[in-house]
Amino acid sequence: MWLQERTPSLHQLRPLWGRIVSLQTSAAIDRDNLVELYGPEHRLCTTPSTQLNLVLSPDREIDLYELEQLCDAVGWSRRPVRRVRKALQHSLLVVGLWRHDPRLPRLVGFARCTGDGVIEATVWDVAVHPLYQGAGLGRQLMAFVLDQLRAMQVERVSLFADPDVVRFYADQGWELEPQNRRCAFWYSP
Repeated sequence: MWLQERTPSLHQLRPLWGRIVSLQTSAAIDRDNLVELYGPEHRLCTTPSTQLNLVLSPDREIDLYELEQLCDAVGWSRRPVRRVRKALQHSLLVVGLWRHDPRLPRLVGFARCTGDGVIEATVWDVAVHPLYQGAGLGRQLMAFVLDQLRAMQVERVSLFADPDVVRFYADQGWELEPQNRRCAFWYSP
């Protein structure tokens, strides 16, 4: 797949933003359409392009094959679709990051949490498609996840991440485990 072979940097991507949004019919967004497509809890993301509309939503159902394509694009190993479906069904929170198109929104990011919904939660999967990385969308996705967990009154959130991305979470205020390797924690103020 060409996405795996060629992952451009944000610097290379900036001239491509216009091409990425070329499928959209208009920069104007119908707010009622957003609620219909993404649910009442959706949030618009800030993007480098005023023509590109990206939406965070815990309500829009994730298409498993679209999620598989996203996971392929970020280099994750494949998981059986039936197991992924079961994991999503048993998750406390699932958030999609969607490139808005009124006809066919596309999944470009994703996060998933498990937990008791009261005291603790754990973030397991966070992915942003390589074409959309470097524009602050991962930060917006994680801020949205924490806002959703705060609304549930979750007091403590942990996450496990590959060692090469742990710094991403530390830069957002997550406390790293003593050896700064794979685990980070967030505590409700």
